[in-house]
Amino acid sequence: MLKGIDPLLNADLLYALRAMGHGDDIVIADAHFPSETMATRRLIRMDAANGPRVLEAILSVMPLDDFVPDPALRIEVVGDEQSVPEVCAEYARQVDRATAGAVQLGQIERFAFYERSKKAFAVVATGETRLYGCILLKKGVIRPDS
Repeated sequence: MLKGIDPLLNADLLYALRAMGHGDDIVIADAHFPSETMATRRLIRMDAANGPRVLEAILSVMPLDDFVPDPALRIEVVGDEQSVPEVCAEYARQVDRATAGAVQLGQIERFAFYERSKKAFAVVATGETRLYGCILLKKGVIRPDS
């Protein structure tokens, strides 16, 4: 056990988050996502947790990149890019809370999301069963105190 660390952050996920560099991507994937296929570098299984809970744990320790316009992206709904599934609304609220409103959850076309996922530092496979429950995060930096 570690003090101040979300207990959902297991050793594999903590290692990946710590090893990632500025600008590296991590994917939180729902149970429908082809995680085994897309995780060309590392796959972390968290099948007992849902997507929003995993996102909450990750954002408790990882900053989002503030050098890019969209450091948090969700898959857009095929054929209806204006639709926002409830799981994605939950992601948006979590991103907003973690960044004090500095980051808006963006969206990306499904196959573009897949291509980014293949290049991601890690894919975290969750037990999220709601459709479109996938999100891609770009790691930022922690600036020294001024």
